[in-house]
Amino acid sequence: MSDLVPEDSSLVLWYPAPAAADSLIREGLPVGNGRLGALVGGDPAHERLLVTDGTLWTGGRNDVLDEDGQFPYGVTDFGTFTLLAELTVDVPAHTMAAVSGYRRTLDLANGLVTASYVHDGVTYRREVFASHPDGVLVIRMTQSGGGGYVGTIALSGTHGETTSADPASRCASFGAAFDNGLKYAAAVTAAGGAGAITVTGSGISFDGCPELTVVLSGGTNYAPDLAAGYRDPELDPVRAATGKATAAAEMPSAALLHNHVADYRVLFDRMAVTLGNSSGEQRALDTWQRLIARSADGADPDPELEAAYLQFGRYLMICGSRDSVPLNLQGLWLDGNFPDWMGDYHTDINIQMNYWMADRAGLSPCFDALTDYLLAQLPSWTELTRTRFNDPRNRFRNTSGKIAGWTVAYSSNLHGGLGWWWHPGGSAWLANSLWEHYEYTQDEQYLERIYPLLKGACEFWQSRLIGTPVPPGATKPEHRWLIDDHDWSPEHGPEDARGCTYAQELVWTLFVNYRTACAMLGRDGAYSLVIRDLQEQLYLPEVSPVSGWLQEWMSPDDLGESTHRHLSPLINLFPGDRIRRGAVADSILDGATKLLTARGLDSFGWANAWRSACWARLGAGETAYRLVERNLRPSIEHSNGTAMNLFDLYQADPSRAIFQIDANFGTPSAMIEMLVYSRPGHVELLPALPAAWSAAGSITGVGVRGGFVIDLEWRHGRPHQAKVTSVGGQSTTVAGGGVLHRVSLKPGESVVLRGFGG
Repeated sequence: MSDLVPEDSSLVLWYPAPAAADSLIREGLPVGNGRLGALVGGDPAHERLLVTDGTLWTGGRNDVLDEDGQFPYGVTDFGTFTLLAELTVDVPAHTMAAVSGYRRTLDLANGLVTASYVHDGVTYRREVFASHPDGVLVIRMTQSGGGGYVGTIALSGTHGETTSADPASRCASFGAAFDNGLKYAAAVTAAGGAGAITVTGSGISFDGCPELTVVLSGGTNYAPDLAAGYRDPELDPVRAATGKATAAAEMPSAALLHNHVADYRVLFDRMAVTLGNSSGEQRALDTWQRLIARSADGADPDPELEAAYLQFGRYLMICGSRDSVPLNLQGLWLDGNFPDWMGDYHTDINIQMNYWMADRAGLSPCFDALTDYLLAQLPSWTELTRTRFNDPRNRFRNTSGKIAGWTVAYSSNLHGGLGWWWHPGGSAWLANSLWEHYEYTQDEQYLERIYPLLKGACEFWQSRLIGTPVPPGATKPEHRWLIDDHDWSPEHGPEDARGCTYAQELVWTLFVNYRTACAMLGRDGAYSLVIRDLQEQLYLPEVSPVSGWLQEWMSPDDLGESTHRHLSPLINLFPGDRIRRGAVADSILDGATKLLTARGLDSFGWANAWRSACWARLGAGETAYRLVERNLRPSIEHSNGTAMNLFDLYQADPSRAIFQIDANFGTPSAMIEMLVYSRPGHVELLPALPAAWSAAGSITGVGVRGGFVIDLEWRHGRPHQAKVTSVGGQSTTVAGGGVLHRVSLKPGESVVLRGFGG
């Protein structure tokens, strides 16, 4: 497990040149250990890393409302995710003009960024990785042929900090604090088997070193606890950073690499994907040229590139979501201190989309960061809801005057704070996301942990729902319906509509999930009955007699843009699944299909990913695949699409594009949905397989709801065999090729299914 996968049999993205110094967000290669992240440039003479810590945020509780009853939303009040440091390693003699055979890679199978080249007949290699077990970033520089390294190491803060070097600890470091009381620090040191390493002034120099290991650590005194003010007063970030850096530097560099690769591969090796064979001509191209070639009119599919894109999403998840805070709009990677939308946690699709992939792609442990964050924020959000939501200036307030439980705004930070407008539906969507993780894992201890969050969301909606007369044409005219109060269908249409489909669907699902949780845990039986009664009175959307679409509002008219980026009214087509064949009237399914068709096939990356997953749910594999293709288009001249480093770019205006990470997770999620669909008690194999992948392929380690894992092989568009393993589930049905298998297993047991027809 700990040995390196050889590069010739590994899964590698490669480039023939370093990243441009002014374009690391588009060309730099990412590393991360779940808390520390960096973009790596790969220049032999001037290696540059932009370093982040996921907990480094400005801002605070942000609990003083603006004049309209909404939360402020700026860098100083709400706060922003921001850079920790810049690390440079200069080897002045190794300019690009003086080297040959340069190759830069992101080795997905081993979790490494590498650069190799020849200088004066000597082959040099550097490996950059972020070690989760040792808590450090490492640059491991080796050579073969009798050469050596001569140069300097510099560590710089990005907020005006002063770096100092300490010969005693052999570290260069800085420490500081923001106005919000958050303390932070970074430290770097170096070690080599021979040669001279000198720590003086504010940096480190090295001379005649046949190999060199540079180790950086850093962090903050953030603590996920409202009672402690989200700070750990006992933690000294400078001492912690220097301690981790020096401890790691005392280890042999091979041991550091061993620790990292062994830890990384435990997660990465849970899933393998083969979507077909690419051509020799395609394989010979570097990754950027391969993206360009794939996007040409009439180009053949490149299934190995598409499989690599899926695995790149898994790589980012492992790098960005372990034992710390969850992935925000930019994951762990920045090229400046002021990311768009402050790099926040958007609660109306983006943070949820970031985590669609985790359970599906064999990375359930990576979901824990989201769970821990929501539970840590819950006390603050509950208090803010109780004391701020019914402010008379808030146009979204509960007109009943009642308030209970918790909800959120469209943006949240790390300090218990909310930003931008109130988002009533956010409580239901976040609660539903946590519940879905339980459906994959069947972990009852986890269900106990999240139960207060589920119940609090129900209490909020119990206080918020209002009665309304029966709308014309309703299918149950005997009911007086319960609907959402004044609200917005994110981020679309009137801001004071009642009964938006988005909220109605989310709350319906929340109530179903909560009632199931009560039954599973044997808790709150009486309150479960109250929620059942509320659920039975919820208005659910109708089909417009005007457009034929599933209505987004309680109106036959479309009150917004037909091609809007958000699919809010289709929330229960995907990621929910109330709207599916056999569960709703054909007219509802047809109305959802027509609305999805109207939204179009060309939007921002995250919006295309959502569309693709919805089309997969409808069994339309070719349409779902077209949207995957669109997201793989190279971003040229700031267009929407994929950057050289495979980051998804979002065109802000004709002059710039923004990195936003959600499509890097949403697109792989849609790809998996094309291969395996599940709900508790039922699995469908190859529900939306496109022709480009149909000849033969396989995928292992797919998590399915109900507590199972599937390993699937297919040939000629049909399942060949499927191995089903229980991770807590007991029974399910597995359908494929027109054949239905019934499976009963104990946790840990497996069965191989064959005979799928054809």
